[in-house]
Amino acid sequence: MTKTKGYRDWRWKAVWWHHFFLLWSTVEGQTRYGIPEELKQGSVVGNLAKDLGLSLSDIFERKLRVASEAGEQYFSVDAGKGELLVNDRIDREALCGQSASCVLTLQVVAENPLQLHRIEVEIRDINDNSPVFLTAERVLKVAESTATGVRFPLDAAQDQDVGSYSVKSYTLSKNECFSLKMKDLPGDRQVPELVLEKSLDREKQSIHHLLLTASDGGNPAKTGTSKITVSVLDINDNVPMFKKALYNVSVSENSAVGSILVQVDATDADEGVNGEIEYVFAVHTPQSLLSILKLDPTTGEVALIGRLDYESSAKYEISITAKDKGFPEMEGHCRVQILVVDVNDNVPEIIVTSRPNPVRENAPKGTVVALIGARDLDSAENGKVTLQLPRNVPFTLKPSFSNNYELLTNGPLDREKVSQYNLEITAFDSGSPRMSSKKIIPVSVSDVNDNAPVFSQPSYNVYLKENGVPGSILYSVSASDLDSGENAKISYSILDSKVQDVSVSSYVYMNSDNGSIYSMHSFDYEKLKVFQIVVQAKDQGSPCLSSNATVHVFILDQNDNAPAVIYPSSAALGSLSHQRMPRSAKAGHLVTKVTAVDADSGHNAWISYRLAEATDASLFTVNQYTGEVRTKRAVSEQDESSQRLLIEIKDDGEPLQSATTTVSILLEDGLHEPMLELRHKASEPSKKTGRITLYLILSLASVSVLSLVTFLVLAVKCIRSSRSSGSCCIRRSDCDDYKKPNRNLQIQLNTDGPIKYVEVLGGDMMSQSQSFRSCMSPMSEYSDFTLIKPSSTTDFKEVISVLDASLPDSTWTFESQQVSRK
Repeated sequence: MTKTKGYRDWRWKAVWWHHFFLLWSTVEGQTRYGIPEELKQGSVVGNLAKDLGLSLSDIFERKLRVASEAGEQYFSVDAGKGELLVNDRIDREALCGQSASCVLTLQVVAENPLQLHRIEVEIRDINDNSPVFLTAERVLKVAESTATGVRFPLDAAQDQDVGSYSVKSYTLSKNECFSLKMKDLPGDRQVPELVLEKSLDREKQSIHHLLLTASDGGNPAKTGTSKITVSVLDINDNVPMFKKALYNVSVSENSAVGSILVQVDATDADEGVNGEIEYVFAVHTPQSLLSILKLDPTTGEVALIGRLDYESSAKYEISITAKDKGFPEMEGHCRVQILVVDVNDNVPEIIVTSRPNPVRENAPKGTVVALIGARDLDSAENGKVTLQLPRNVPFTLKPSFSNNYELLTNGPLDREKVSQYNLEITAFDSGSPRMSSKKIIPVSVSDVNDNAPVFSQPSYNVYLKENGVPGSILYSVSASDLDSGENAKISYSILDSKVQDVSVSSYVYMNSDNGSIYSMHSFDYEKLKVFQIVVQAKDQGSPCLSSNATVHVFILDQNDNAPAVIYPSSAALGSLSHQRMPRSAKAGHLVTKVTAVDADSGHNAWISYRLAEATDASLFTVNQYTGEVRTKRAVSEQDESSQRLLIEIKDDGEPLQSATTTVSILLEDGLHEPMLELRHKASEPSKKTGRITLYLILSLASVSVLSLVTFLVLAVKCIRSSRSSGSCCIRRSDCDDYKKPNRNLQIQLNTDGPIKYVEVLGGDMMSQSQSFRSCMSPMSEYSDFTLIKPSSTTDFKEVISVLDASLPDSTWTFESQQVSRK
């Protein structure tokens, strides 16, 4: 039926005020609104913010939105006023058909935190549909001999409106032979029937034209009409009669095509062609039924030719007519009611009401992650849905209402182990056979600052040559952080500490971005040999986390000092050294000894002596290693009385450094050597020779016995690695368990009581010498050897090997250029 715009506006205004007082109500704590259908777009349904207890700021900040379980988005939220508005045309008949109640269920979702509200909007019917007959004209054939009072069923009018707006009354145009009466049917329904009030006379009037009018309960009422043409026939005076006026049948919705649902049966008391019956569907049978049902005109069997669907229609009602073949044709009528039995043929559906936001890894147990719903089109047990999560995931599902669930955290999260969960949610119904479906929901875990930066190693050893260029890089440390984003950005710094009573920041500085350490000035090995830097790595999280590492800086010696003469003292002061020697001196006579020192270390401090110039080079020689000046031959009368020697002292460094000293030697006659006088005095007899001899014998015996006991005690204690008195000398070459070393390694242990001093010496002419020293408290259980002259790791391993063999009951370890004993 065509509806003009003006008519629709008039109708809308007529019903608006009638329904306005029903716009909002609360039923058992659940918010429900009521509105008439066909409201204009933008019409206000109710103040959603006020009814849900939300402020206007909450609507914007918590992203309030509306989702409909019906699928179509009929409503929206005005973010400025908090009002629920009509978003699209709502046709109650299209949504709910002939159902007495039409309720749209809405889910109102608010985020931060996630919250789900369930509201209902009842769509009230308005009188927007007129009654309609399925056939505009009906022809009845009535024999003229038909007795008065006989009733003829008429087609009922259909009105898509419900309640008071459905069909309420029928009227028949004025006619003296016929009247209209209503027949009550189950379910409070009525159908019109045409009643013969006066005998017909075909010869007087063979055709009667009637008009049947149906009116609804609206104000004003809407009507629909159907023309009825009554054709008066000659006598066929028995009407086919059905055994039942109503046939009830229940059939499963998955019944196979071709199945016989029911068989109707009618009889006719007439004979011959007047008693032959043919079955047909009533003329008003809708096409939707004709597409799934077939009626056998001879047997009256109703067969299934299409698929039944409980979800589309749970009940079908059809009218069947039995006609005889007499003249006039007589009809009998019955109704068939088919109830469709639901089977579990629909898979449950998982609906994500609110997409999950990233959840923080320190989120407490019970944090809402997402809102999830389930739906099954089946009914009763077949439509009951249960959602299930896999085991061993830190999440759980909590039922809320009407097949809605909250996805909650149920255990600790660790983004560094699992940054995203792909949760496979399974939906099961309660039907038989059981049906299920699955859906993957990704949940991301956002980072919190729960991991401190970690250095690549707990301590670093840096070897730096002295006299380096200021501003040069010493070393680069690195740290990593398992967190992400700002929580993983690392800055480096040096913690304040003292080096020789001066802040370490005066020596070095650090690049905060890459961890590079630079020198502030050059270093002098002779002043500073080793120092420590404590560096810190700090992330940018809140609160920030940090960790420390120690950088050991070892200054390596360079040959930057020349040898200095310390004896003879006059030569050390820069003046000429004068020495006297008797002319009677023989070959090998020790004239003097030149002693020099070098402030450097290792090869750079190895000193050698050489006679550079001499008055008579054949008379004197200088020991290369000791600096002793001796005669090469006996002095002769021809040798000059004054001899001048120029001695060169040089180190073994690179580049080589040297110094010279001049020694003047005077050859004199009659000069006696001091040792001759001593020998002369020693040869004089003592007056108390006998007594002294006795004392000497007793002392020698006592010392011998004491020495033997001491040696035995020392031997036992050395084997047991105890801290007893005495001295122990271990040479690595004496140990059978070691391979032959490439240098003579010697360990000197001063064990006067608890070990207080240990010195490890070794080296050859081709490598730097090594020197280890240790100072230990008498009460300490631990002993540490500290490297004074840095060397290779191999040197330390050799030291440990010798120590293990010497003191087997002790444990020796090497770490950070230190040898330690417990």
